[in-house]
Amino acid sequence: MSIIFESDISENVLIRTAEKMATAARTAPKAKGIDNLVVTIATVDTIKLISEKLKDLVKEGKGPEYFIRDAENILNSKVIVLLGTGIKPAGIKYCGYCGFSNCEEKLQHPEFPCAMNTGDLGIAIGSAVSVAMDERVDNRIMHSVGIAAADLNLLGEEIKIIYGIPLFIGPKNIFFDRK
Repeated sequence: MSIIFESDISENVLIRTAEKMATAARTAPKAKGIDNLVVTIATVDTIKLISEKLKDLVKEGKGPEYFIRDAENILNSKVIVLLGTGIKPAGIKYCGYCGFSNCEEKLQHPEFPCAMNTGDLGIAIGSAVSVAMDERVDNRIMHSVGIAAADLNLLGEEIKIIYGIPLFIGPKNIFFDRK
């Protein structure tokens, strides 16, 4: 006779869920079929690095105080899904959603994101968290984690907009129980 306790499998469940989330993000629809997404899974060592960076950003005056809370909070997670995008124009005529009249004009301002890229990222994030929900794994979309990951260039220099989705299995969602 053998017994497997939930606590013995939860880390594997988190990894499997993160892998499914990465797949859902990758297969989410993209404007004109152009894929500018980078999807990664951060584990404990990288989570610690992100946590320290969040604290540093506050110390340097580059982040709000709640980054400290998030820095501590993510240390309870064994896995964080990181999703990011570049900000290259999609090449859609007469779009203007970025605030410029066309993609050629937007190219003269490379620091501004293409609205299609950010829209694609949002759709990919929605697809990813729907998988976590289906698996009944607690999660939260965190821009703070993405800011730290971008500052660390974890997804590469070209990836300017990143969000992190820490995962947790427990009796209640720790990412929404905040002081």
